[in-house]
Amino acid sequence: MCHVIVTCRSMLWTLLSIVVAFAELIAFMSADWLIGKAKSHGGAEAASGDPAEPYHPTLGIYARCIRNPGLQHLQRDTLCGPYAESFGEIASGFWQATAIFLTVGIFILCMVALVSVFTMCVQSIMKKSIFNVCGLLQGIAGLFLILGLIFYPAGWGCQKAIDYCGHYASAYRPGDCTLGWAFYTAIGGTVLTFICAVFSAQAEIATSSDKVQEEIEEGKNLICLL
Repeated sequence: MCHVIVTCRSMLWTLLSIVVAFAELIAFMSADWLIGKAKSHGGAEAASGDPAEPYHPTLGIYARCIRNPGLQHLQRDTLCGPYAESFGEIASGFWQATAIFLTVGIFILCMVALVSVFTMCVQSIMKKSIFNVCGLLQGIAGLFLILGLIFYPAGWGCQKAIDYCGHYASAYRPGDCTLGWAFYTAIGGTVLTFICAVFSAQAEIATSSDKVQEEIEEGKNLICLL
């Protein structure tokens, strides 16, 4: 019989697991890893009398955001999308390695986030605590994320980064670029991943406490504890 066990620590771990997975996924897909130096349009805008409005192009692992020059029928606006149509077109070999490691780490985190939803009803798998198994997987995912983040700044010397960040850009030196929110989100998500891995042990303790066992023996199927 399935016993639904809900505790503060298990619910907090579940919510953190879901937040971490989504944060890493959004950061990976974003183009706001590097923010280029300010640029302004000339040409068509100068001829039309519109002031040249400076903007900051952004560059991600496989995507970028640039300003549409507003020619002919096209409205001047920021255009975001992938610059690489295939894996081989990613600007740097280091960024390709980053993409691989982050993808593996995010895949594991998403699987754990999915499983964490069912831990209210299923607390063990093959006689092992599902919380401990998930915590181990989150620790492994965190290692993949760390490797990806280490490789990423090594690719700042590629031609694509130099085009955005100037000739002073090189490995681990962003030149005229600044780091965007996606990079910091990926770092924060990595830290939270290890926190989740540690906190999974607390979730396991909370769901297997003596008080929970007493309520199970009393025949309760829904157990909610603070």
